[in-house]
Amino acid sequence: AQDAGMSLRHFEDFLYGACLLDWSAERERMARYASRFDAAEEVRLVGAETDLRLSIAGRSGEIDAGGANLPGGEFFYSPVEDSAEGSIAFTEFPAISVGREVQGVRLRFQGGRVTDASAESNEDFLLEKLDQDEGARRLGELGIGCNPGITRYMKNTLFDEKMDGTVHLALGNSPPEIGGTNVSQIHWDIVKDLRKGGRILLDGELVQENGVWAI
Repeated sequence: AQDAGMSLRHFEDFLYGACLLDWSAERERMARYASRFDAAEEVRLVGAETDLRLSIAGRSGEIDAGGANLPGGEFFYSPVEDSAEGSIAFTEFPAISVGREVQGVRLRFQGGRVTDASAESNEDFLLEKLDQDEGARRLGELGIGCNPGITRYMKNTLFDEKMDGTVHLALGNSPPEIGGTNVSQIHWDIVKDLRKGGRILLDGELVQENGVWAI
């Protein structure tokens, strides 16, 4: 509660609201969105300082509706390892790893690898993580947050990556069970808020705008 800047009572309400959902109904809802992603080849994320394309061709997603962990509320893919092209700015929330906060992460991808990276704070730590091994500069995961009970950032990635109207990208190791082949010592989830001016396009078709689904 202290990390999230909430009173204990407010945090209790938030926690139960995020976890005590009708997970069967949530799975059905997320499956509708995931089926459209499964049929697509290219995902494009657009927003402030952000225009990033990546391929999920031949990859199937997995839905977390409270079965993998609590809270659930996401579906996720392992992008084709050499496909990411463009830039993304994680300016809404800090990226957190091993207790370190990195503000204002900006990444540029070419051929699936991070070729340029900067941060407004703790940039040295960001670069250190990216240089940890060969796989650290590639994407291991694209996740789509869908939990309607999570509407604010709370400095806990297990919750923050499920926030409705956000996406998260993981640098590093990819889940092999969904087709990923990238190997790294790190798996660093970083959350991007799309609720103010963000868009998701699948093969050029708009499917989400300002965090609201169009499908």
